[in-house]
Amino acid sequence: MWTVALLTNAVTNSLTAWMEVQRGSSMHHEWWEPVLWEFSSVTLLGILVAPLVAWERRFPFALASLRRTLPWHLLGMILFSLLHVLGMVVLRKAGYALADRTYDFGNWPRQLLYEFLKDWKTYVIFLVIIRFYRLVLLRLQGEARLLTAPDTGAPVEAIERPERFLVRKLGSEFLVAARDIEWLEAAENYVNLHVRGRVYPLRSTMSAIQERLDPQRFVRVHRSHIVNLDFLDQIEPLETGDARLMLKDGSRVPCSRRYRGALGTR
Repeated sequence: MWTVALLTNAVTNSLTAWMEVQRGSSMHHEWWEPVLWEFSSVTLLGILVAPLVAWERRFPFALASLRRTLPWHLLGMILFSLLHVLGMVVLRKAGYALADRTYDFGNWPRQLLYEFLKDWKTYVIFLVIIRFYRLVLLRLQGEARLLTAPDTGAPVEAIERPERFLVRKLGSEFLVAARDIEWLEAAENYVNLHVRGRVYPLRSTMSAIQERLDPQRFVRVHRSHIVNLDFLDQIEPLETGDARLMLKDGSRVPCSRRYRGALGTR
């Protein structure tokens, strides 16, 4: 999606830039110059997508946390723009050098401000796309939640230690038995439940969900991981004192030495 969107933008902007140069500039430009300008910019934007995804994971771009993360995103905008500009200037200078030409970026303070006024909007648009993609992914994969007591009648499970989780996927709801959860993994504000090759995000913390699970079956093996002992196949010690856990489905889960002792007591 990113590749198609950025390439489409680069081709379109190259054509419009070439038309503007031909129509209004008194300076002569070769056909490849607008292409180099736009593709150097888009190349850097593409490279910056992965760091931006990591930055957004560290500082979620959501209304609930925006007051706390806004200063970090203001810093992110500046870094994003600087890296974008410096990178594309390097590419342009290299491209012009191959053609025995010299690329002049112009007055740096003025040009940096000019580029920042464009880049901050790109930064926000990218973050919105990332958040929207995650919402769509939750809908496609399914999102789990703890069952709550019904309005009328007896609850279908013990609420304090649920035997089942309610999973909503594409408008449908179904139950996942707690004993079928193979392992759990912390992911931002969610805990991912791994069940038969599928992943169901549950809005919770590791500590909170650990208290709700059967301690005879589920063991904390890492700051970010809990495993169901029924699905544990092999423990591989590492030289660092940590371990690597092999589950019956082939999944590998890290086990820190802080939690290794818990495995031996089960």
